[in-house]
Amino acid sequence: MRTRWRAAHVLAHRDGTHALLRDGEIVWDGDTIVYVGTRYDGPVDEELDLGEALVMPGLIDLDALTDIDHLVLDSWAAPERDGGLLWSREYFTDRRRDVFTPAERATVREYALVQLALHGITTYMPIASEIHSAWAEPYDELVDMAETSRRIGLRGYLGPAYRSGVNVTLPDGGRGVEFDEERGRAGLRDALRFLDHTAALADPLVNGVLLPCRIETLTVELLRETADAARRRDALVRLHCLQGTTERNLVRELHGTTPLRLLERTGLLDTRLLVPHGIVIDRHPDVHGEDRGDLATLAAAGVSVVHCPQTSLRYGQVLHSFDAYRRAGVNLCLGTDSFPPDLIRGMDLGVHLAKVVDGRADAAPAERYVEAATLGGARALGRTDLGRLEPGAQADLVAFRLDDIRDGVQDDPVRTFLLNGTARQASHSVVAGRPVLTDGRIPGIDLANLRRRAQELFDRMRAAYSERDLLRRDTAELFPPTFPPFQEPSV
Repeated sequence: MRTRWRAAHVLAHRDGTHALLRDGEIVWDGDTIVYVGTRYDGPVDEELDLGEALVMPGLIDLDALTDIDHLVLDSWAAPERDGGLLWSREYFTDRRRDVFTPAERATVREYALVQLALHGITTYMPIASEIHSAWAEPYDELVDMAETSRRIGLRGYLGPAYRSGVNVTLPDGGRGVEFDEERGRAGLRDALRFLDHTAALADPLVNGVLLPCRIETLTVELLRETADAARRRDALVRLHCLQGTTERNLVRELHGTTPLRLLERTGLLDTRLLVPHGIVIDRHPDVHGEDRGDLATLAAAGVSVVHCPQTSLRYGQVLHSFDAYRRAGVNLCLGTDSFPPDLIRGMDLGVHLAKVVDGRADAAPAERYVEAATLGGARALGRTDLGRLEPGAQADLVAFRLDDIRDGVQDDPVRTFLLNGTARQASHSVVAGRPVLTDGRIPGIDLANLRRRAQELFDRMRAAYSERDLLRRDTAELFPPTFPPFQEPSV
């Protein structure tokens, strides 16, 4: 079936980047774009005039939250409370359990994937917290999640997360890692089994990848076996690393080297590696504060850094800097990593943080961030048919409304939208030519019911922190309100 969209603004592709098309048209047949321009004169089966809207390539989120958000609980913790947000050693040894049943986890996944779609994301790679699981992510859970993703219509790069160890709070209040190496080996077996499952599905919207957890929670053996499996299977690997000084200290303690050198030693730099955050390298102020070759190492290895500006800032971190990484040849793509999965807010925040870090208003202009959210994500996935609107590309596209007076007056539609808008202005999206978001709604999804169920599960997740806390504090102490509850004065 041949479909045409018209819109006031279309971010078309030209000469390796994007170009603004005024009063543009996009036509696709099946899953493939056949025309981008202003005067298509062929027959169409369906058409939609979006009016004052910006049509972009579908947004690519490569660190996409597929969980109930925990940042709302842990991003503002005082030092004396921070240890209560991890497992205690006692909990690891004697009491660890799944807070949710498999059916409840399925609800969590559906809630999160719906959030991605509502915010204009068309391609994603998931991230979920293991804090409320007995270990990591079982194979069956990802099989179920793949079916939910297919039903909604998103393009997923999926795999069960696995690890050899878990971050814990030690009896003295310090940080450490406790290991269960057999669980790590079993997790990799499940991950490879899932690669076989996705190959058998033969669905272009479900792609298998390897998603080991944080670098400090994997043994050298598991890191090497992951690298070997990635080369044998030609599979992408995403590994959270270079993301904090605590991680760097733990890796030095465990392995006597830095996280980047551990990646080299275990062969992971020889894979098409994606690194969420990628902040703590030699030029970070808490390391050396100057470039001593780490960026060149990342660029030479073809590593993609999944930049998550909104989440990083909420934990007090910032990339040093977007422009430096880009000039060094490191492929930059974007992730949200927490709620809201709003890449528009994230891009705007990144633009302004770069001004502070580099001391220049043009340090990371809006267009560079838009490229990261589209073309950069496509490069990380090895896909020349994603992240662009041109004939022959996949029909993955999203429309954002620009007709609300609260958006303000308009100069350049992209720059103004990033400055004044949010991804909640997404009205329509299409993945592989099939509608996902229509007039701001996802057909077949009862949003009110899903919201109610998700809140119930969040409340249970919140309550379970107490049983993991080293000091067994109740939630009132772990998560005090911003202001004390109002009480009627006594008469």
